[in-house]
Amino acid sequence: MTIFRRDVMLVGAGTVVLGAALAAGIAMLGAYNVAADSPHTLIVRDLIGYVRERSVEVRAASIFVPPLGDPRMIAAGASHYEAMCTGCHLAPGMEENEMRPGMNPKPPVLASLGRGNPREQFWIIKHGIKMTGMPAWGVTHTDGEIWNIVAFLQKMPSLSPRQYRVLTASAADHHPHKDHDMDHMDMSH
Repeated sequence: MTIFRRDVMLVGAGTVVLGAALAAGIAMLGAYNVAADSPHTLIVRDLIGYVRERSVEVRAASIFVPPLGDPRMIAAGASHYEAMCTGCHLAPGMEENEMRPGMNPKPPVLASLGRGNPREQFWIIKHGIKMTGMPAWGVTHTDGEIWNIVAFLQKMPSLSPRQYRVLTASAADHHPHKDHDMDHMDMSH
């Protein structure tokens, strides 16, 4: 091993050790503010975003997507979405609510995003995303129910507020978990 190569390896190892010590010090001192009303620094925000996007892309890449155009799937997915998702992700024509501004990261308004990648949508709905408030619905819902939601997400960007209301009204009986919405939860703590 040449002296140059050894010195480069020592500097690299020293940098890693120093970085780990700095991170441990910040953690132990409580120096990084984790409050939801305090935004991440740009570097932390970008790093978390990159890690999240790559993690989902890699894990979703091999998922087989079934046909998603069946109107019954879309209707059942609309019912699930209405019951479980609108509090965070809103719906066509829905105004901002009191919960979303206090969330960090703020959930995307899915109706305004376009169709999205169905593999990634399925993986995110099934497994959730740590430290975002996005639950892992695969714990309580079958893959078929999740694909119904994905089918609806593929359709939702093209829906007007009126079309959304008509679809969810006609699909109201499809969602067996209607009593599990958040209206009855005490959020005062």
